[in-house]
Amino acid sequence: MTENFDCVVIGAGPAGCTAATLVAEAGYRTLLLEREKVPRFHVGESLMPETYWTLERLGVLDQMKERGFVPKSGVQFVSHSGKESQPFFFRDHDDRESSTTWHVERDRFDEMLFDNAAKKGADCRDETRVSDLKLSDNGPHRIRIRTGQDEPRHVEARVVIDGSGQSAMIASRLGLREYNRRLQKASIWTYFRGAARCSEAERMTTMILHTNDKKAWFWYIPLSNDIVSVGVVGNNDYLLKNRGKPDEIFCEEVGKCENVASRIINSQHEGRYHVAKEFSYWSHQQSGPGWVLIGDAFGFIDPVYSSGVYLALKSGELAADAVVEGFRKNDLSAKQLGYWAEDFKKGAQWIRKLVHAFYTDEFSFGQFMKSHPEHQGNLTDLLIGRVWHEGVGKIFDDMDPVMSQSSAEGRIASK
Repeated sequence: MTENFDCVVIGAGPAGCTAATLVAEAGYRTLLLEREKVPRFHVGESLMPETYWTLERLGVLDQMKERGFVPKSGVQFVSHSGKESQPFFFRDHDDRESSTTWHVERDRFDEMLFDNAAKKGADCRDETRVSDLKLSDNGPHRIRIRTGQDEPRHVEARVVIDGSGQSAMIASRLGLREYNRRLQKASIWTYFRGAARCSEAERMTTMILHTNDKKAWFWYIPLSNDIVSVGVVGNNDYLLKNRGKPDEIFCEEVGKCENVASRIINSQHEGRYHVAKEFSYWSHQQSGPGWVLIGDAFGFIDPVYSSGVYLALKSGELAADAVVEGFRKNDLSAKQLGYWAEDFKKGAQWIRKLVHAFYTDEFSFGQFMKSHPEHQGNLTDLLIGRVWHEGVGKIFDDMDPVMSQSSAEGRIASK
């Protein structure tokens, strides 16, 4: 027997759960599929403050406050020489409640969103794998699924929302993914209990720390229960090629970053070392007849500014609105389901440009801000995630020429 739905959402990460919640809440029969058992492990623990507004719309803000997630008040950078910047405290720029966000354990955070989708009316099934997907230009899409060890079955849907993460089911099948050749990065990360947080501010900030040779950088994110998430990021070939096992590489890089080494020296390592690589990409087509991409299935930039969960939540929200409007108008065309995507990418490009500045070795944010203190608020806006506000890109009027000059000087010096 074939089950029929208005909408099937593939993947129960932040993007998929958001989309499923809002489509179901609008009264449409919605199926949310997750191949793993919920809760499940995932990286990406540090949230941008602008996640507040989507979390408010989903109705989970009270749960966020009650579940013991560590508050996040800002971001701090540490240079390759060990010099610590003044933290960018979000409330110094905006004293609203929304300027304090959270560091979250993704298994608990994603489970909360999954349960909320069910509460709002979605049919939520974990341990359910999509084994085949047949898209139709003018009729219901047909999806073959299997839950646990049960017999495979088919479901049909008027709309498929692909939130399948970096596996990107539709984009992979249709060849839509385009990698950013400037950001071919890899990361290795793990967890420590009892690692030092050397100041009161550090207990609530994400730290970004360069290694002494500037070939890699670390994130240092405080979580609950005295756990810290620590990850290293560098060029894919540099970090992973001919260098041994992940734990050996991680330890070598820690040896090049005294500010990380001193913080974890008396801590207890927990769990295993995780690896991800070549993760910066976009899909050149975001929607088609009766389907749309969201979250990491749409694209991913880089972990440095913790934008991943925010862009996932926002894309899930925007896609859900387009789908609900499409149902009401009886228009499930690619144009209708993806009308939000170009503006979304235009906003995300400001984060991408900030990432490129971070990876321009000869460029110094500290020196730039000393020369252009008028952009302090603009930079903080970007770190908060306000990338769709008027004038948000003004900082790059002055930053782009400095970066171009820095890159040119670097090329001359390397000859």
